[in-house]
Amino acid sequence: MNTKHIAFSFIAATAMAPSLSFADPILSADLASFAVLGASTVTNVPTSTVTGNVGVSPGSSITGFNSSPGVATADPQVTDGLVQTTTAIAGQAQFDLTIARSDLDLLGTGTLLSADLTGLTLFPGVYTVPAGVTNLTGTVTLDGQGDANAAWVFQMDSTLITSSGSVVDVINTGAGAGIYWNVRSSATIGTSSEFEGNILALTSISLDTSATIGCGRALADVGAVTMQMNTIGIGCAASTGGEGSNGFGGGLAVTDTTTVQVPTFLPSSPVGGTVPEPASIALIGIALAGLGFNRRTRRTRGHSVA
Repeated sequence: MNTKHIAFSFIAATAMAPSLSFADPILSADLASFAVLGASTVTNVPTSTVTGNVGVSPGSSITGFNSSPGVATADPQVTDGLVQTTTAIAGQAQFDLTIARSDLDLLGTGTLLSADLTGLTLFPGVYTVPAGVTNLTGTVTLDGQGDANAAWVFQMDSTLITSSGSVVDVINTGAGAGIYWNVRSSATIGTSSEFEGNILALTSISLDTSATIGCGRALADVGAVTMQMNTIGIGCAASTGGEGSNGFGGGLAVTDTTTVQVPTFLPSSPVGGTVPEPASIALIGIALAGLGFNRRTRRTRGHSVA
């Protein structure tokens, strides 16, 4: 068996009593509208191409884009969005980003990979990636196996660093897919890299010259986003066999219900781990239901903040 070929499949867990369900996606609607979001500053060396909002909050400094504090501003580098400098929607998105990162943490560690993902073919699942000098020197392939809603979560122990010219190649999935890079520190995407997915970083994100995020976002929780002639796009079509990283599901939704669809990942090849017993699955479902309630409560409080 090729040990670099790691496969996972989804299972559904059902608790005792059925009820109406409410699915709460990993990225809220406000947060998902942003292709670029910083907390302290957003700095851009033109010309970049961004599909979706560009924003900063609570900081008020955006350079390299048209901007005006408190006002949503158009910029020719930005399509299907505006530059949001300390606006209400940017503030809400930052609030929701902290929640989203916490929710990704609660999905667990998954399977431990090597620090450098080069050469791996990964099926949908949750993975932990340790810190390294680089996390990608060549190409990693994410194979959705024909699932249009395939989801990958990468729990980055510390930083996310890719070398120049590295590639995340997404195949066999569709517009409902989601890729989430949960970065516990800062992220650096190397020069001319072809990256995919939503980067949710605790600190800062740097996109080196001509690096692209074909389908995804650069979302920094407490630090800056730095851009140099980059292309970032959200809501990509599946016509080329790529993925959407659309943030509204991607196989990952917290469900507030007593009938719970739980994104539990079971190995279909002997890479370690055990299959949860039915009682354990029910407990996971109850925990996810509680998480959905808590997240809605926190977001309600966030909307009440001036």
